[in-house]
Amino acid sequence: MHPLRDLSLTDLRRRTSVKWQLHGPDVLPLWVAEMDARIAPPVGAALVRAIEEGDTGYPLLEPYAEAFADFAADRWGWRPARTTVVADVMTGAVEALRLVAPAGAAVVISPPVYPPFLGYVEAAGWSVREAPLDADGRLDPAALDTAFAGAAAYFLCSPQNPTGVVHTADGLREVARLAARHGVRVVVDEVHAPLVRPGVTFTPYLSLPEAADAFAIASASKAWHLAGMKAALLTAGPAAADDLDRLHWVVEHGPSHLGVLAHTVALREGRAWLDAALADLEDNRTLLVGLLAEHLPRVRMRVPDATYLAWLDCRALPPAVAEAPGAWFLEHAGVALVEGTDFGTGGDGHVRLNFATTPEILTEAVRRMGAAVAGTTPA
Repeated sequence: MHPLRDLSLTDLRRRTSVKWQLHGPDVLPLWVAEMDARIAPPVGAALVRAIEEGDTGYPLLEPYAEAFADFAADRWGWRPARTTVVADVMTGAVEALRLVAPAGAAVVISPPVYPPFLGYVEAAGWSVREAPLDADGRLDPAALDTAFAGAAAYFLCSPQNPTGVVHTADGLREVARLAARHGVRVVVDEVHAPLVRPGVTFTPYLSLPEAADAFAIASASKAWHLAGMKAALLTAGPAAADDLDRLHWVVEHGPSHLGVLAHTVALREGRAWLDAALADLEDNRTLLVGLLAEHLPRVRMRVPDATYLAWLDCRALPPAVAEAPGAWFLEHAGVALVEGTDFGTGGDGHVRLNFATTPEILTEAVRRMGAAVAGTTPA
């Protein structure tokens, strides 16, 4: 089974999702975080069966939470105790923040980070305070200590999007220690957790005793290519259970029945598919390292330990490219990436590349980018 090798470029161009329809037919889209894969066969079969049988009503939520608890116990040795189902990751994060951050309070984020972190926090009426990652893409305790002073909450991305960094257990313990010192409540987006490389240890934030008053958000959406089937889980640490009880009951009305069904089946019956996808992603990581060395040797990349996203440092390229590499590669190479500045502080001169595609598309995209930088036109 090779989930990331089954589809041709012709197959993918028939897709109607924004990834494949936003740009023209000559553009290779390696931007938005969705996989160029078919969904896991058990998930597809469950969805087809539901539609054929008219099983398209309202969701039963408990099986999703139970399936995730079993998955977390098997993969990470930790079982969440208090979970509710929400519409999606960002909705769940905002609802968790509402429980602990008064209107107008400061919410800390650590850029470069997924752009909606900034957008959702601002849209909900909080002020954004930054504690940027350090030069290695790691959490910076000194920056956190400064930013936490007077803040109400910390919205953490773990693993980190766009850098693919897996925060260490010691680093997360330091977050919890600093948060306790400053009275800051932590909300963690762990949607990319199932996409950690084999051999790399992921630590669920709520598995730490020091993080008992925190919240975590999880979903099967990224790991099983289910972004179009919205559903997510909001989990409270033991000391945050009373806060979760204050969540308004309407929040649970957001997820769809088909979304909950798809995610539940993925967690229960899609683990072999996930492992095959992780193997394909590992091959693509290795391929990308070689392609960059061959075609774009001045571009630097820290090999990501999680996600299927590569954070490319283009600052050593000619100034015309490095100023806005995303826009430049789209115009001159026909490759769509995400501009680094979209991710906030630390994004200048960077782009995010999604390598969850076929080896052929990944190879052609990097070849085009290298040829464009070299001043040649791809054949």
